[in-house]
Amino acid sequence: MQRVNLSTASEFVFVGLSDAPKIRLLLFVLFLLIYLATMAGNITLLVAISTDSHLHSPMYFLLGNLSLLDLLCPTITVPKMLGALLLEHKKISFSGCLFQHFSLIAVVGTEIFLLAVMAYDRYVAVCHPLRYPSIVSTKLCAQLAVGTWATGLLNSLLHTSLVFTLSFCGANKIQQYYCDIPPMLALSCSPTHSRELVILVVAGVLGSGACVLTVVSYIYILLEILSRNSPGIWHKAFSTCGSHLTVVCLFYGTTICTYVRPSFTYSLHRDRVVSMLYGMLTPLLNPIIYSLRNKEVKCALKRVISQVKRAL
Repeated sequence: MQRVNLSTASEFVFVGLSDAPKIRLLLFVLFLLIYLATMAGNITLLVAISTDSHLHSPMYFLLGNLSLLDLLCPTITVPKMLGALLLEHKKISFSGCLFQHFSLIAVVGTEIFLLAVMAYDRYVAVCHPLRYPSIVSTKLCAQLAVGTWATGLLNSLLHTSLVFTLSFCGANKIQQYYCDIPPMLALSCSPTHSRELVILVVAGVLGSGACVLTVVSYIYILLEILSRNSPGIWHKAFSTCGSHLTVVCLFYGTTICTYVRPSFTYSLHRDRVVSMLYGMLTPLLNPIIYSLRNKEVKCALKRVISQVKRAL
């Protein structure tokens, strides 16, 4: 079989979407509604955090970063997917695929690290409330946020360079609706074992480390609250922490399942569902879980809505 170096390839073709016209239209409407709801929820939350002085604190600064990531994640993949579903524009250029791959891995990686930082922030606030202002200062919070973005970008740069220096054969058909690591590795006709090992080690160490930090922080939070003799606090804590852990486990579980495994285990149907969970569902759920259950955010949203009404 003739090998074609990726540098000479001009485009790729997505074949991970249904070819049935009726199903395509249904999927287009469904994904469009999810995308619009995700945009509306995260933009509203960003506006509330940036304009309301009551929310100018480390916790809400980190939450604003999470909302920004949840805006970027679906925006990287969903518009192209909607175009493929409605207009059958399934082709993407080499530069477009590279940019999409780099951007998506950067955003997903940054969100993994940011969730760990947010869990640590809540641990300090609950378990060491008197020391919280001195431990989680504004300067430290900004440094942690910058660190998560920098680590996510460097992690993406490594993975993108490993994947996009491979050779590819055939019609360059990607078995997915966006450019991701597993389908790109499966598409390659170059030896990928050494690169897969590097990807598995890096993703496993960074992802597992962030996941462990997040889960341990929430465990300490629950233990601290259980030690307080107040059933009302118990109920509130289990409700809030349970919701947070549900989203965190969903995001970590799907991303680790996607990236921390060999390429020969890639499955079109299973991986398409898994990728939609962390690419579309968690950005939709995060504003609900992290903000709409928060009284301060609810009050801020009411004030923003009142200002908009007065302006209109």
